[in-house]
Amino acid sequence: MEAISIMIVDDHPLILAGLTSLINATPDFRLVAQAANGRQALDYYQQLRPLVVLMDLNMPEMNGVETIGRIRQIDPNACVVILTSYQGEEDVYRGLQAGAQAYLLKDAGLEQLIKCIKTVAGGSKFLPTEVASKLAERMETNRLSKRELEILVHLATGKSNKMIARSAGIEVGTVKFHVNNILAKLSVSSRTEAATVAARRGLISLF
Repeated sequence: MEAISIMIVDDHPLILAGLTSLINATPDFRLVAQAANGRQALDYYQQLRPLVVLMDLNMPEMNGVETIGRIRQIDPNACVVILTSYQGEEDVYRGLQAGAQAYLLKDAGLEQLIKCIKTVAGGSKFLPTEVASKLAERMETNRLSKRELEILVHLATGKSNKMIARSAGIEVGTVKFHVNNILAKLSVSSRTEAATVAARRGLISLF
């Protein structure tokens, strides 16, 4: 069986060193490149075409989500694993929408990482239970309209209905209507709970 060729894309030297050590110590794995940012990753992918790419999301010059999309433009069959620190549901959703086949947290165990790489190399997706749950919650958030998402972000910053109305250029009554819809769609009973959900799901960072 031919070894699985792997490229690591991460701008943290310690993470690179740790992953390199793990990959080099694992039978059937072969490290072919290390990239510190998205632009390097694109160059290396063009040249080497690794079977699996381990991709961080937060990087300089070009973030992980954009890099995933660009790699998938080069090769629609590219196998990308998002390997990153804890992220909100929005990051899970955007990464998978960009074309990643798996999403794994950096504190995952060695056995889980090996299983993930082999699963993706075999043409299947890999989503741990906790990540699948985050994605399901994000899909629920899709039920919010663009205006409701905007109101939710204002609400999460602690603004009153009057302040939200002024910022959004709408009537206070309209704000109350949207707030009630938001609470119902997120299955929460208070503005505080809605703000907590918005922060946990990474929605606030969108605006």
